[in-house]
Amino acid sequence: MPALSIGQKIAQWRKEKGMTLQQLAAKAHLTAPFISQIEHDKASPSISTLKTIAQALDVRVIDFFADELIDDPVVTTPDQWTRVLIPGWQSNTKRLVRIVASKRMEPFLTTIKAGGKSREPYSHPGEEFGFVLEGEITITVGNEVYTVGPMCSFYYSSLLPHSWVNKGKKTCKIIWVVSPPSW
Repeated sequence: MPALSIGQKIAQWRKEKGMTLQQLAAKAHLTAPFISQIEHDKASPSISTLKTIAQALDVRVIDFFADELIDDPVVTTPDQWTRVLIPGWQSNTKRLVRIVASKRMEPFLTTIKAGGKSREPYSHPGEEFGFVLEGEITITVGNEVYTVGPMCSFYYSSLLPHSWVNKGKKTCKIIWVVSPPSW
């Protein structure tokens, strides 16, 4: 089955949400005829217009460009995990799912050797959850510092400046989930 066009995706999501062309147009501050042209692949929207439509439909812009998820497995084995290089991070981070384009969260297995750390405090939209499998991690969120050991979890708003460091003598392994996907 061929992938849906951007216009077909907009029409599908609009109908799934029970919206008329006029309702989507009003919510996106566009005209109904223009949205109709986009849905019928007779007009090519700018990225700015796609952002507006995405907000109105409560989807992400990247969802317009995602391939069909036929090849996205329910179960992902370690040989299918991909390494993610995050600038400034001293860790071995592997993405635990194959395709994140249509997902609302992104899970990782992060292994941090003793002394490993993130870059200086940073922030971004979203939330983060972590579950420490082994070892210990020190997390700074805002002005607070937390030490999180094995079989403990953490959760915080990514809007707050945050950073981490493995101050221990052992390697730390964490299941880390970021929402929305950002890597």
